[in-house]
Amino acid sequence: MHANPVGWFEIYVQDMDRAKKFYESVFQVQLERLNSPAEMNIELWSFPMVKESIGAPGALVKMEEGPSGGNSVLVYFTCADCAIEAAHAAASGGQIARKKMSIGEYGFIALIVDTEGNMIGLHSMQ
Repeated sequence: MHANPVGWFEIYVQDMDRAKKFYESVFQVQLERLNSPAEMNIELWSFPMVKESIGAPGALVKMEEGPSGGNSVLVYFTCADCAIEAAHAAASGGQIARKKMSIGEYGFIALIVDTEGNMIGLHSMQ
């Protein structure tokens, strides 16, 4: 394998306005609307992307065939200090499923649940 194993991620949502507000508040970013063919009946809002950088780009997705919550894939967002984003999540209508904890030499993680019932991970080195 000569590239990062994850090339893109999608987080499925039912209420795009609510989910967009949650993620923008937690990560202090602005999501950008992506164009999609009208016949697909799909709405996508991407997280800020930096080409030629480490990590995978991704988006919030609202479509009939993509229910939110209960999924078995866990996406980890890189943070400076995952406790800060976890606190933002709790203040933005989400839940902290697991407070910041050490994973030894690999840093720290926290797990949060968004307003759509999706669990995501937060990772930081401090």
